[in-house]
Amino acid sequence: MANYLLAYTGGGMAQTDAEREAAMTAWGAWFEELGPAVVQHGNPVGASTSVTASGSNGAAASGLTGFSVISAENLDAAAALVAKCPVLQGGGKVDVYETIEVM
Repeated sequence: MANYLLAYTGGGMAQTDAEREAAMTAWGAWFEELGPAVVQHGNPVGASTSVTASGSNGAAASGLTGFSVISAENLDAAAALVAKCPVLQGGGKVDVYETIEVM
């Protein structure tokens, strides 16, 4: 089993209390469905900056809106677990990256 970083981009931000409650319910149901595959629920992300050797160069260009970490047998299995991710319902996407254990 390997760990996979789920990098969320796009998707809508809930504007009302009812929308926020519905979004939280959808995320909770999805994480519950994933069960023990969830390594870290993660979080939404906010302000960003891109840093190079010459210093900070303004906001990061990735458009990252959040992340989670899951465990799966392989990349295809990890991608299959993402099929019902709530961010997809809001028009966003999920990039799935295998993490490499170095220690």
